[in-house]
Amino acid sequence: MTQTAGDAVPAKTVASPPESPADRRHRTLVFLVVCAGFVMSSLDMMIVNVAFPALEEDFHGTTAAALSWTLNAYSIVFAAALVPAGRLADRSGRKGGFLLGLGLFTLASALCAASQGVPMLVVARVLQALGAAAMVPTSLGLLLASYPPERRGAAVRAWTAVGGVAAALAPIVGGALVNLDWRWIFLINLPFGIAALLVGRRVLPTSAQPERGPLPDLLGSVLIVVAVAAASLALIKAPEWGWSSARVLGCFALTVVGLAEFFRRSARHPNPVVAFSLLRVRSFSLANLTALVFNSCFGAMLFSFMLWCQNVRGYSALETGLALAPGTFLMPVMAMATGPLVKKLGAATVVVLGCALLAAGVLWWGIAAQSEPDYVTMLLPGALLTPVGTILGTTALVGLVTKDLPPTAFATGSAVNMMVRQVGLVIGISVFIAVLGTPAPGAATLDAFRHAWFIAAGIGVLALLVGLLLARRTEADAS
Repeated sequence: MTQTAGDAVPAKTVASPPESPADRRHRTLVFLVVCAGFVMSSLDMMIVNVAFPALEEDFHGTTAAALSWTLNAYSIVFAAALVPAGRLADRSGRKGGFLLGLGLFTLASALCAASQGVPMLVVARVLQALGAAAMVPTSLGLLLASYPPERRGAAVRAWTAVGGVAAALAPIVGGALVNLDWRWIFLINLPFGIAALLVGRRVLPTSAQPERGPLPDLLGSVLIVVAVAAASLALIKAPEWGWSSARVLGCFALTVVGLAEFFRRSARHPNPVVAFSLLRVRSFSLANLTALVFNSCFGAMLFSFMLWCQNVRGYSALETGLALAPGTFLMPVMAMATGPLVKKLGAATVVVLGCALLAAGVLWWGIAAQSEPDYVTMLLPGALLTPVGTILGTTALVGLVTKDLPPTAFATGSAVNMMVRQVGLVIGISVFIAVLGTPAPGAATLDAFRHAWFIAAGIGVLALLVGLLLARRTEADAS
């Protein structure tokens, strides 16, 4: 399986010979190519949020519930394809896997921009997700293969920072592009994707000896897609169909059957999506459960902020991105502060702090929301608290996921955690849509948003409680 940050740097390294200017140029090009893919996938994971009102206006008669599939389809397929894509790349070569994913992502971006309706856009987003799933796990492996051991730590930190900044800037960049036309949020990928393909073919390293193990459980990945999609459909359509309707109950039944078959296959398959041996590691299971609930709150928070600003307050897409900007600009600062905080307080305590801040920010919106709200008194406090809580919780959780895993399981454990976080986003958006309903632009009510924000804050409190269990487990292990 492709390496991740957890297994990037060995405990002891031997100094490499001095590098030539040509070597430095080559490594810089590799870094730029893999970061191009990582940035595009990070941006497109979040950037569509800000385009919702523009999409509703362009695709007349489309509801927020229908449009939510442009987000959920991407997250579900990306989550389910991550582990198999990484393992397939390890078998066939990371360079080929990365370039294939980059090409598919770039082509799918063009199809997104050309979409004339929601169904075509959702299909194109699924293709984007498949391309991103091939790029993300291979990009770090390619980066590590291009750097000497003593420089890999700095390369990984730079790669992570670039992705974090891209995700943080997504609302602002997306807002500026949507002001031109929503199709530009996809068209912007084309020149960068084509350039990265051309340069990548020349500079990316070729795997010395691809692995030859059993094929990954592709059917298991399909089962995850079916189970999560069925649950999302039930949550989103329940207000319209009725919670006790045959269609909603059938979707929930399909979810249960899909998950049961997934776990049955995982217990027997020689190369499962999630190895049961990992789930038996208590810290790994608790950290992933915390990440699942935490990201559900985060997904509801980000989605709700975009809808409130544009559908209720009448902000433009750019104004919406700028409204969230104070918190996003704090994220790189807090990312640097997380390391010292973890050393002083412990990673699990920092996770609990992140959960508390995220829940508090969403709760503030629910309490302070008014029909004619002031930005400084209503939106700004939450816009500061939620990004800070997000970066603290997410960064500290990454280390806890692999804390008690053997080195050979670092990569798989990290990929599983990324999959869990994506599923959390889907759950959060689906729950928010179910609670809020699907009002037409400008008709969303204050009470509906308040109710939805209180539910989202409750999810954040639940993440905090699971985080406390994780903290107790960590303290018990330390003693």
